[in-house]
Amino acid sequence: MAKRTQKAGATARFGARYGVSVRRNAGSAMAKRSRKYTCPVCQYQKVERQSVGIWVCKKCDHTFAGGAWEPFTRASEANNRILRRSVDGATTADMAFIAQEAAMNYERELAEGMHASEEEE
Repeated sequence: MAKRTQKAGATARFGARYGVSVRRNAGSAMAKRSRKYTCPVCQYQKVERQSVGIWVCKKCDHTFAGGAWEPFTRASEANNRILRRSVDGATTADMAFIAQEAAMNYERELAEGMHASEEEE
């Protein structure tokens, strides 16, 4: 007879409790937590979680803040983009102004297109 814990993996300790989807989500979170990630400084796959939100590279001893389960989250990517823009010269206020101008130009073009189509009829 085959082993039954193979399918459940690390969540086999929960047994039949809590439901399948909860155990599946817990298993994916535990896998993310214990996985090794690439260090942003030395580029080696040696980053491990020290505690919630604190990640440390075992090679170069670089410690940085990250997500609870993963060192790099979508929010951290957005923050890095904002920082890169500010270093390159364009601030977030500039980017917001440019986006607002583009939206207003687009609305003007739509209005002109509708007006021109009404005149043709």
